[in-house]
Amino acid sequence: MSDKLMTLRDAIARYVHDGDTVYCAGFTHLIPFAAGHEIIRQRRRDLVLARATPDLIYDQMVAAGCARKLIFSWGGNPGVGMLRAVRAAIESGQLEVEEYSHFAMISRVTAGAAGLPFLPMRPTGAPDLARVNPQYRSVRCPYTGEELVTVPALNPDVAIIHAQRADIQGNTQIWGVIGEQREAAFASRHVIVTVEEIVPSEVIRSDPNRTMIPAFIVDAVVHEPYAAHPSYTQGYYDRDNPFYIEWDRLTAQPDGAQRYLEEWVYGLPDRRAYWEKLGPEVHARLAVKPAYSQPVNYGRFD
Repeated sequence: MSDKLMTLRDAIARYVHDGDTVYCAGFTHLIPFAAGHEIIRQRRRDLVLARATPDLIYDQMVAAGCARKLIFSWGGNPGVGMLRAVRAAIESGQLEVEEYSHFAMISRVTAGAAGLPFLPMRPTGAPDLARVNPQYRSVRCPYTGEELVTVPALNPDVAIIHAQRADIQGNTQIWGVIGEQREAAFASRHVIVTVEEIVPSEVIRSDPNRTMIPAFIVDAVVHEPYAAHPSYTQGYYDRDNPFYIEWDRLTAQPDGAQRYLEEWVYGLPDRRAYWEKLGPEVHARLAVKPAYSQPVNYGRFD
């Protein structure tokens, strides 16, 4: 199997194009901020941004003018407040939105991953979403006669996943909080994986149950340490909570988001420069102590 290792700049240039539907996966953990910044840096336009919980990564991409539409469930600055750039774009008519419940959004990527046209759900406590989103439909169960809610499959053009480690073929391992990374990857036409470490295939094979994304669906593997900041990567660095608070304060100012983008995205060549600019005080604050799991004996027959 071929080596898929490339730079983030090359991966975005090759697989993310104007007008694409892009799914940046990860739930509070392993959010691919470095890839979002590179998309901004390459000035992609008219993207459809899909994500179960569009937090700061999509607020920044919307502020940069990358998006024409947002497909999402809950959106906000977790634990802090609203997404000011997203709200302003919606209220001004610059950003189209398609909103779902969490379960409905995950059902969409699950259907896409399974090659199904839709998935049924039991009616939820969100009837208002169905009134404003025509993608909600209904079907009668052929077994019980019960009326079920349905949502269509979501098949993005590209999924972007951050993870702890992968080999150069793209076998990708994740541990800690698991989001919808696997479903989004299997649902998408192309998959870009950014990782903290590139490891030999022998390391991946030694603990196969951690392999959430197999090589055969991965197009690009990028060695990009600290790519999830200000979110976190279990075992590598902590969540930068002060950053989330500061983003709320900054974006409350009329030109705050643009000043941030000029200094921290357009003004820097890559994620390494970004991490160095954060400085040793932030590095020390986000450092984590080792906490290893117990070994697992898989056994083998020679």
